[in-house]
Parts: sequence; C-alpha cells; structure tokens
Amino acid sequence: MIKGSKEGWFTPKLLEWHKSENQRSMPWKGEKDPYKIWLSEVILQQTRVEQGTAYYLKFISHYPNIQLLAAAPDDEVFKLWEGLGYYSRCRNLLAAARQIVGEHRGVFPNDYPTILSLKGVGPYTAAAIASFAFNLPHAVVDGNVNRVLSRFFGIRTAIDSTKGKQEFAGLATALLPDKKSAIYNQAIMDFGATVCKPQLPICDICCMQPNCVAYQKNLVRILPFKEKKLIKRERWFYYILAEKKGCCLIQKRQSKDIWQHLHEFVLVETPAPVEPNSILETADFKEIFPGTNKIVSVSGNYRQQLTHQTIHAVFLRIKPSRVFVGNHFFWVEKPVLGKLAFPRLINHFLEKENVRKK
Repeated sequence: MIKGSKEGWFTPKLLEWHKSENQRSMPWKGEKDPYKIWLSEVILQQTRVEQGTAYYLKFISHYPNIQLLAAAPDDEVFKLWEGLGYYSRCRNLLAAARQIVGEHRGVFPNDYPTILSLKGVGPYTAAAIASFAFNLPHAVVDGNVNRVLSRFFGIRTAIDSTKGKQEFAGLATALLPDKKSAIYNQAIMDFGATVCKPQLPICDICCMQPNCVAYQKNLVRILPFKEKKLIKRERWFYYILAEKKGCCLIQKRQSKDIWQHLHEFVLVETPAPVEPNSILETADFKEIFPGTNKIVSVSGNYRQQLTHQTIHAVFLRIKPSRVFVGNHFFWVEKPVLGKLAFPRLINHFLEKENVRKK
C-alpha cells in the first residue's frame, strides 16, 4: 500500500467505511466459490445488479456446479439467459465451463494467469476471481473504481485512454492493503455504487470528502473524463412471420452480429424505414418466398436500444404460397416457440400478439 499522506489515508478510511457503514447486500457477496464468483461477474457485465441478481439465482439453481453447466445443451442455457442481452457472454460462459472441465478436470484455476486464459475472461474478471476466491493481491478496476479514484485524487487523464487505463490500474494496485485484497476490492466497488455514484453522489455525508480533490475543486460533475464518444447506429429489421398449418418459419442467427445463436423469423434488413409492401419485392424475400404473396397484417414499430445501436422492427404476417426453406430455416409449431430463445424484441411481439397460442 502507498505510504504517502493522501494515498496512505485513503485505504484505511475506505476499510473503515466498509466495516461500519457498508450495508450493500448481494447474494454473491462474501462468496469464496470461484465458480459462483465467476458466474456473478459474467452476468453483471453490462447489467444492473437488480436485473442480474435474478439471473444469477436462476443459474445457480439450474447449474449449482461448473460440471452441470458444462454438460448443459446450448439451447437450454441460452433460453435461461434470454432477456439478459450481450449473448456473447453466454457463449463464452459455456466455452469457459467446458474449458475448465476439459483442461482442468473440473477444478477452477486458482492463479491469475490461468484464470485470465479462460474464454471471455478479461483482466477485471480475472482480478475479481483471484481476489475474492483466493485473496490474491490483484486490484479490480471497473467503472466504480475508476470514478472513485478519479474524483478523490483529482485525476484528469481519460479513463478510456491507454495512458488512463495504465495509470488507474497502477494506482488501484498500489492502494491494495496487505492480505486484504478481497475486502478492499469489495469496499471500493460498493463505495462507488452507493456513495460516489455517477449521478447525484452523496458528497454531503461522504467520509472521503475532507481529502477529495473533486469535491474541494468542484469537479465532481466533470470527473472522470472520457475521450471517446459513443456513436450509435440505427437499424431497421422487417421480420416475416410466415404461418402454415399452425407452424411458424424460423431460423437461428449464425453471423457474428447481435443475437448470435438466438432464434428469429425470416429477416429483411434495410438501411432506412420502407413501406412494408416493398419488402415483398426484395431479393432476400423472393429467395425464400418465390411465389405470389400477400401481407395479412403489419405490426406496429418495436424498438430495442442496445449499447451501440438502436433496432427498429416491424413484423409482417403472411401465408406463403410457396417456400424455399434452405438449410437454415425450419418450421416450428407455435406452442413450441416458448421453449426457444429469442431476442427480447421478438419476445415482446410474441407476447403482445399472443402468437404462441394461435
């Protein structure tokens, strides 16, 4: 731990706050099982604790150990993950579970380099597992940690720059107390989540206030800095709900795009919104439905906001005269749709239109 005045004051004060004031409760808090810690960390990537908690409990109930998760069918796991988003996490979760069973005889690795070698595990997750499960001296550096350190020490280096990542990682490591990395890491993350919050931090009663540079210099609303601005794209999806004898035509998304390995209806994507009837004239539509077709109904607009893009979707219901199914498409009875994993946007449509029972 750093011995300088401000730095030497920070860690003991944080641990004091953690012991006397930290009331944040989570089902994985204090957990020492590396499997459960890893599962919670994967679920909480890009996910609020409130939402992630329910998924964590479902996964622990279905797969109480890594062997059961590794042996589970892909579709079963994706269905359980349904609605959580960022499905690459689910793919990596399965791959890493099978990696541990196949390469480590089902025993979770207990050293940082090997943990880091697992599929989908980055420096933050590896540090969290190493620290919380094995109390190894590795600092976790997430958004909460960056915010607390940036504000308290008045660091103006952009947290998303190469220099910033190195600076914050170095400082976080230097602040670790001897043999107390698990407690410290939990404390600073909880402090950032409950006190030094992104919006409306409770500075008036903050125990760090006397030595906080951001508070003293009125920089709380400014720090931490980011140098990159998020650019969002707009996409328009026209889903073709082809119905025949109580069945719907669906496919599983294969391309390395959003929602990979989830199910969907026939899709025609356009660069801008178009009239629904014009979809019937596209080459993508005619390749699958070569005959004469007529739209039975057109849904309203469904919208899903993702981190980097906004998806606008319209569902066109048709009763096709001819269908060229090809390799990727298959017919499914409507009641079976509820057993398959779909993107949240499609599930909203299925529920609103009561398609599964029709």
